[in-house]
Amino acid sequence: MEIRQLRHFMAVVTEGTFTAAARTELIVQSALSTSIRNLERELGADLFDRTGRRVVLTEAGRALLPRARALLAGERSAREAVAAVAGLDSGRVAIGTIQTLTCVDLPEELAAFHEEFPGIQVSVRDATVDDLTEALRAGELDLAYLAPDARELPEGLTVHATWHEELVLITAPGHPLAGAGTALLSELAEEPFVDFRAGTGLETAVRRLAAHCGLTRRITCDVTQAGLLVNLVRAGIGVAFVPRPIGERAGLPCVTVRQPDPGRTVVLAGRGSRPRNPAAGALLDHLMGRRRLTGAVPAAAGPPDGRRPPAG
Repeated sequence: MEIRQLRHFMAVVTEGTFTAAARTELIVQSALSTSIRNLERELGADLFDRTGRRVVLTEAGRALLPRARALLAGERSAREAVAAVAGLDSGRVAIGTIQTLTCVDLPEELAAFHEEFPGIQVSVRDATVDDLTEALRAGELDLAYLAPDARELPEGLTVHATWHEELVLITAPGHPLAGAGTALLSELAEEPFVDFRAGTGLETAVRRLAAHCGLTRRITCDVTQAGLLVNLVRAGIGVAFVPRPIGERAGLPCVTVRQPDPGRTVVLAGRGSRPRNPAAGALLDHLMGRRRLTGAVPAAAGPPDGRRPPAG
């Protein structure tokens, strides 16, 4: 059993399909499939059920998963130890992000980081808050931008910085609310909504807001991609809550909702007070330094035990 095979196994688990996993690992699909088949032959059991559109783990695959994570974490620790001696001419850092991140221009930040450290390879993953949190705890990610809403982060995770994002209601052009500029949450009871699939940070924040105000939303369509959500709203399928920059970039009417003001908390989190991976430490320093230089004023970071402050 080779480390390369375990990486391929974890790529399929993370991406859900062999095609997407091969793309992530920068190899052709046939080579990745052969690598998984060889691993299954060595272990004497099928690791994936391949009958559906998305492959799912078998019992044997679920048994291997925590051990594969541990072995890969060990391999990564060994590489990080060497990188610490060798300096930052090379290395790898993995960062996760919610799909609707707007408080930070992550592509711009990573471009500036690459200019400063061209030898460091950066891996970016977007996923649900729960998936990102688990990947952070498992050592698959060094840092992650999360929107944990009212939940506390698991013990062992530290909040490095916190932001509050304003949420607005976007509508199709010509919608009756589009020209109003503002609306009360109670006025939305009859509106059809487009929403993200359950489990995303934005969906959780909006669902909590609606429940707090006694608003029962009628979900016309739920999606997994921000671009599709915006296009469905533009087509008149329904209205949606999004961070203001997403609505403004899409050129859609942005209605400010009052009583209460909708918003969500976004945090930059990691394991412990300082990443053990030198490349991740350099990226954290870069992100925090850039935050200060650009004049952004996020809320105070959470305490060292990883417990985040209450959402503002």
